[in-house]
Amino acid sequence: MTIATGNLDMDRNVKVTLIGAGLMGHALALVHAIGGHQVRIQDASSSQLDKSVELINSALGTMVDSGVVQSTKSHEIQARIMPVIALADAVDGAGLIIEAVVENADVKRQVYAEIDAAAPADVILASNTSHLNVFPLIPEARQKRSLISHWYTPPYVIDLVDLAPGPDTDPEVMRQMKALYDGMGKKPVLFDKFIPGYVANRLQAAMGLEITKLLDEGWVSAKSIDDSIKYGLALRMALMGVLMKADFTGLDMMRRGMANRTYVPPVPTPESPTLNKLLVEGKQGVMSGAGYFEYGGRSPEELFRNRDIGLLRLKAEVARIEDELPLGG
Repeated sequence: MTIATGNLDMDRNVKVTLIGAGLMGHALALVHAIGGHQVRIQDASSSQLDKSVELINSALGTMVDSGVVQSTKSHEIQARIMPVIALADAVDGAGLIIEAVVENADVKRQVYAEIDAAAPADVILASNTSHLNVFPLIPEARQKRSLISHWYTPPYVIDLVDLAPGPDTDPEVMRQMKALYDGMGKKPVLFDKFIPGYVANRLQAAMGLEITKLLDEGWVSAKSIDDSIKYGLALRMALMGVLMKADFTGLDMMRRGMANRTYVPPVPTPESPTLNKLLVEGKQGVMSGAGYFEYGGRSPEELFRNRDIGLLRLKAEVARIEDELPLGG
C-alpha cells in the first residue's frame, strides 16, 4: 500500500508506524509486517526496542514452526520492520500511525502533540486504547482522520479488531481501515462510537468479577475455575459463540434459567483481597514468573510461544470443523 491523496491504497504497501514498543506494540508491528506492510516501531527506550525485536523474532519463529507463515518469507517479514528511536523520524511519510503507549491520558496527549507536529497532514491516526476515550486528547486538526483500532493479545493469532470512530471521524477512514484489515484476513468489528471495553473486554470484565467473587469467598480454586472454563465453556464458545450456543440450548430453557437464577452477583467492591495479596507478593503474571499460577521459572518468551502454539492449533482445528460441519450462516 502507498498513500495517495490521503487514501489507503489497498493494492499496495502502506507505511505503518507503531508508537510504543511494549507488549502490544511489538505484536502489532509483526501483524502489519506479516500483512505485507513496511513498519517502523518507535519507542524512546532503546532497551525496550531491543526487547521488542527479540519478541518479534520469537513470535515470528512460532508462526513459521506452526505453518502459518512460510519459512521462506521469514526474512522478508523481518526486513519490513525497522526500530526507530525518534518519533519524528518514525512518523515521517507514514500512511497509518498506530498509538500503543501506556493507558495514561497525559502520556497519550503528549504523544499526539508530537505526532501532530511531525506527521503528514493526511495520515490516519489509530489508537489501541482499551478503556480511555482518546478523542478529547487528539488535536482538532487530526480528528477527521483519527479512530480507535483495538486489538487482543496476541494479535498475530487473535483476529478480532475493534474499530471505533470519534465524533468527527470521516466515515471514509472507517471504510478504508475495515478494508485494510479485511484484506489481511482479520475480523474487524465496527462500532458507531467509542464505548469503553467494546464487546469482548466487557464480557471478560463481567466474567472476571464473578471469578474474583468466587475466589475471594473461598468457593473454588483457580484451577477449578480455569478447568470449568476450558472444559465446559471454551470449546463451545470457540465453535458457536454465545448466542448461537443459546439457540442450540433453547431460548425458553434459557429464559427459565434466568428466572430461577439466585446467584446474580451484587455490585462488587473495586478491591479484591486475592488480587491485592498477589500484587503485594510481586506476582503480576507471566512477565514476573507468577500470578494466580506459578510458571516454573520459564521465560516469558517460552510461555508466550507455548500459548501461541496452543491457540494456533485450536484455531486451525475449529476452522476445519466449521468447514466440514457448518452450523449456521
